[in-house]
Amino acid sequence: MKKINPLKSLTLLITLFCGVNLGYGQTSLAKEDVAIIGVDTDDEDFTFLLRTDITSGTLIYFSDNEVHSSGNGLNNNGEGVVLFTAAANYSCGTVIGFISNNTEFSSVSGSFALNNTGDEVLAFQGYDLTTYEWTTFLHANVYDTLTTYPAGFAATDIVDGVAHNREYTGITNSPSWADLNNLSNYFEANNFGGRTLSTTAFTCGPCTGTTTTWDLPGPAWDNGAPDLTMPAIINAAYNTSSDGNISACSLTVNPTFRLTVDDGTFVEIENDVTIDGELIVETEGNFVQNDDAGTFTVNAGGLARVNKSTAPKADWFYYTYWSSPVTNETIGSVFPDVDGDRRFWFNAANFVDTDGDDIDDNGDDWQYALSGDTMTPGVGYAVTESRFFFGGSGTADFEGPFNNGDIDVNIDLNVANTGFNWNFIGNPYPSAVDFIAFQAANSSVVDGVAYFWSQATPPSESNPGNEESNFSTNDYATYTVGTGGAAGGSPVVPNQYIPSGQGFFIPASTSGTATFTNAMRMADGTSNAQFFKSSNSKKHSNSNENRLWVNLTSDNGVFNQILVGYVDGATNGNDGLAYDAPRIISPDYAAVLYSSMNDNNKKYVIQGKDINSINEDELINLGFSTTIDVETIYSLSIAQIEGEFLSNNPIYIKDNLLNQLHDLTASDYTFTSEVGEFNDRFEIVFNSAALSTTDVALNSKSLRIIELEDDRVQFTASDNLSIKTVTIFDLLGRPLYNFKGNNASETYTLSNLHSSIYIAKVALSNGVVVTKKAIKK
Repeated sequence: MKKINPLKSLTLLITLFCGVNLGYGQTSLAKEDVAIIGVDTDDEDFTFLLRTDITSGTLIYFSDNEVHSSGNGLNNNGEGVVLFTAAANYSCGTVIGFISNNTEFSSVSGSFALNNTGDEVLAFQGYDLTTYEWTTFLHANVYDTLTTYPAGFAATDIVDGVAHNREYTGITNSPSWADLNNLSNYFEANNFGGRTLSTTAFTCGPCTGTTTTWDLPGPAWDNGAPDLTMPAIINAAYNTSSDGNISACSLTVNPTFRLTVDDGTFVEIENDVTIDGELIVETEGNFVQNDDAGTFTVNAGGLARVNKSTAPKADWFYYTYWSSPVTNETIGSVFPDVDGDRRFWFNAANFVDTDGDDIDDNGDDWQYALSGDTMTPGVGYAVTESRFFFGGSGTADFEGPFNNGDIDVNIDLNVANTGFNWNFIGNPYPSAVDFIAFQAANSSVVDGVAYFWSQATPPSESNPGNEESNFSTNDYATYTVGTGGAAGGSPVVPNQYIPSGQGFFIPASTSGTATFTNAMRMADGTSNAQFFKSSNSKKHSNSNENRLWVNLTSDNGVFNQILVGYVDGATNGNDGLAYDAPRIISPDYAAVLYSSMNDNNKKYVIQGKDINSINEDELINLGFSTTIDVETIYSLSIAQIEGEFLSNNPIYIKDNLLNQLHDLTASDYTFTSEVGEFNDRFEIVFNSAALSTTDVALNSKSLRIIELEDDRVQFTASDNLSIKTVTIFDLLGRPLYNFKGNNASETYTLSNLHSSIYIAKVALSNGVVVTKKAIKK
């Protein structure tokens, strides 16, 4: 076996000069830019490691000569000097061998011959043949004893004349690299007067810290928990839930071992990832690479997988909007049991909507996603479950190298469209992304709103669309970058973070390209949980901004939500989609709640308002529309509040039909309604004086209703007031009778009324409207 010195005893000689320009077209080197890492005394060979990139034509001198006791020169004792001339550009980490058939080396003087013990190999730049002095000293290997090859280097690295230059991947993890970083291996030559050695660790690339390995016993990190400067190696089972989040410069998972990124945890890697074992990222885990140039390699026998679970589904035909976080994954691999006619992608270039109904006029926007189709990063896919699915959470497993770096997505706009120009895209990473950051970076092509599918209703033949049965557009949750998010078909309120694997719709502002970047990715434990775990808790904020979420529900399954936000950048008018998002209302809707503005007739699911306009005199117009023609009890409730004003003031719902004021912070408000659209019935107010004390008093004592014989009912006003009109409603809010009057007491025949509770709305001569409930026996 060849005898190699693996740098067990090393001396670093320091020159008086560094960084001298040695000529056109080559790299000027400094001390420590070259390291001599192996010596073969049998064949007079050695290897050296580049610690920096060099260009073709770079000159490096090597000698086995001793140095003068002073100055910067060699002894002239006939020992050899050889010259290396780089034949190509070589990168940091390249190992180069001096062997007999390496044509990059040439003899300068003397005879290069290595003793078995007590010899040295020196490296320097610039050499004067007359004075034997160098210009820049780089490195020296002075050896006393010889051992075998260091780990990571085979004999062919030195003697193979074809592959004598080798870029050793992972050189930072080799024993030679550790030796180079160990200052105890260095001593200073006497002739340099005790100059200070460099304390900068040897490294190639950005990983400047010490490698740390998760290993037995314990297991534990052998050099402490890593940070973004340190390479990390997983050599034992690791679960971030129990063992902690990981931040590292590079990551290697060794064979037979698994790294699990559990829900509510994260792994953040600055650069390269190498998987020889297993890397599993669970539904709500975040895995982030920061450097666009960072590689993600899954070697033979390795596995990288992202497991995703949906919110519970009522049946197999409920869709989920997906996007692949890995490369080269196919539709058939992820969804093998789903029928081929239940997997789609959206061709935005085909979307034509000239009548503004949000339905493609030609019916060719949704295209089948075939089993062999590769899931394009950044593209959204709509997929149901298998027909053998019997309820619960759906799952999808994505296997392959994780996406990293810039991901471009085509955005299409048809100028003939009168409504939105929809594009169906998706988060391409195994981590959440910040939609606010995404929209800010792509504001020239996409508007500031995203729509997320949160299906709560089954398909119906009555729903508009191009299929026999279509889904309701009312099931979209909405998020605006300026105001916030409002729930759709389920109570989950979207926030600014789009989870991994999530597809969503955005409207285009122009045709072009939208780009996802690593800067948008989230390395934390909370951002990836939004759409897969429901939270209805009311939360408060100390921000100057105030937000109010209001729910509409019913006893037969209606769910709607709106958001009104008093936020920076908004006005009380229409500020565009970044602040004010219209509700998508299909013609077959059951019942919907919306807010409105005075300057247009749009129905808003999210409305941004001037941050300074919220006070006790503020009024929010609510619209309500229903097509339900059976007796239904509706409820209005506060789903969530944020902000100091809303947290410290009562919030009233004013029912203008019934002339009632109800404190929503105390309890929900229930009501009934006939079929129709009611844009003036409800208001949100913050002052109980919205119903004056006079009105309240009149409601209690200024009107009496007495049932007489023969279906006659007497209405009597007091305080010298007369009755102008009387309207009778049933509990659905449908008007049944309209009467006029002129006297303080009026009697009307209500023969068509059955025994039940009715509502009487009476207008008095002073302009006050009194509403009372009455029971007909």
